[in-house]
Amino acid sequence: MTRLFRGAFIVWVVLRYGLDELVLSSFRGRGIRLLTRIVSIGRNLDAPRGQRLREALERLGPIFVKFGQVLSTRRDLLPPDIADELAHLQDRVPPFPSEVAVASIERAFGKPLSDVFSHFEQVPVASASIAQVHFATLRAGRHGGREVAVKVLRPNMGAVIDKDLSLMRMMAGWVERLSADGKRLKPREVVGEFDKYLHDELDLLREASNAAQLRRNMQGLDLVLIPEMLWDYCHTEVMVMERMYGLPINRVEELRKRGVDIPKLARDGVTLFFTQVFRDGFFHADMHPGNIQVSTAPATFGRYISLDFGIVGTLTEFDKEYLAQNFTAFFRRDYKRVAELHIESGWVPSGTRVDELESAIRAVCEPYFDRPLKEISLGLVLMRLFQTSRRFQVEIQPQLVLLQKTLLNIEGLGRDLDPELDLWNTAKPFLEKWMVEQVGPQKLLQQLKAEAPQYAKLLPALPRLLNDYLQHKPHELRRELDSLLAEQRRTNRLLQAIVYAGVGFLLGLIAMQVLLRVRLW
Repeated sequence: MTRLFRGAFIVWVVLRYGLDELVLSSFRGRGIRLLTRIVSIGRNLDAPRGQRLREALERLGPIFVKFGQVLSTRRDLLPPDIADELAHLQDRVPPFPSEVAVASIERAFGKPLSDVFSHFEQVPVASASIAQVHFATLRAGRHGGREVAVKVLRPNMGAVIDKDLSLMRMMAGWVERLSADGKRLKPREVVGEFDKYLHDELDLLREASNAAQLRRNMQGLDLVLIPEMLWDYCHTEVMVMERMYGLPINRVEELRKRGVDIPKLARDGVTLFFTQVFRDGFFHADMHPGNIQVSTAPATFGRYISLDFGIVGTLTEFDKEYLAQNFTAFFRRDYKRVAELHIESGWVPSGTRVDELESAIRAVCEPYFDRPLKEISLGLVLMRLFQTSRRFQVEIQPQLVLLQKTLLNIEGLGRDLDPELDLWNTAKPFLEKWMVEQVGPQKLLQQLKAEAPQYAKLLPALPRLLNDYLQHKPHELRRELDSLLAEQRRTNRLLQAIVYAGVGFLLGLIAMQVLLRVRLW
């Protein structure tokens, strides 16, 4: 019965905000269209469709807000106006009662709150769709007296999520059947991707491990601070981390008044992103202003602070090389190489004509060169390349879509800080250095060093392994090897005969010369 009421409420919200027009705009069933208008009589559809979709998701609650955030990352599937509006969704939802948060903490630690914290702020400092954060001070142990941030999952999220996801799958099936664009938009695939992200975020131990990995990767870079995870106090529903002191990055004027070098901050952000992507292949993939701050502590003044590690992106060595070569070829206007890279990646059918794909990519990229480099958006270029690739029946890899979304976030943040930021000139030296490192002797030495332990184990055992193989190999391989050995012996005999004949011929020439000289003398 609860599911029935929830489903009815979702349908009412869909009709109230005119979302049926998005689904039924190309549907020819007049009866259904008339029925929806009667049920939703009195609604106002003056607002743009993207705004209405965002407001409807906010009305439906935290799970749908999170869905909108994840959906905004799929710019390869959405019209630009809807994607732009969904990108405005922030993790600003009403907090759940502090008593509930305290109960969750006490259940996770198995002891009263006062035994864990000497001070706990009842009012959360931040509230998101999945969890909220409270500041506190640890009471005892090796971290006694340390100021921390405590992240607590919303209660009973698992059951709520599973119910809403089942309804989303049902609605996605309707969209596919009723909308002309349904199959192209792949709503069920999007819901499946959301399911994965959401269940990953429900495990705070997973988020803590993401943060720990990023913290290790960024050590020594002196550009970003990532809170230390206090593992003695981390559970699947509660995560305790080092408290950070900073200002949100979008409060630019206040940062400038405090003496932060804003242009340097913008350049550092680009360097930080490309380091995570091309050096580590492990990057923070939810870099909206709510998750990025700037340190105000004297010892680390002006550095970035990264928060919320529920969504991270990973890239393979192949992905990194593909992206770096695409960016480099693009800025050299080598469209043929960009087309070849698309085909070599395997994401475009092997029978695709290079010249046709090259022409399509030229149409995407060439207009950008009529403007200064500082006005070029790498994120938009990458998005348009993805859209062009779809025309050639390519299935874009999810990790690259996540990267493109994050790159758009970085560009937006960078240009909000410094409108004169030249993203390409900031990133170009890094990409060129990375490309040299990938094909140079240093890379070869690194690979040999990485494989050396395996070689050290294998080499002493190689004679025995070879003997075992020869003793136990199939008879067909033995006959083939015997045939090869026999052929090698014949070849050796032939070479010996040639050598002997050559030596004999040479000796004969020498003897004739000696005889002629003797006669003449």
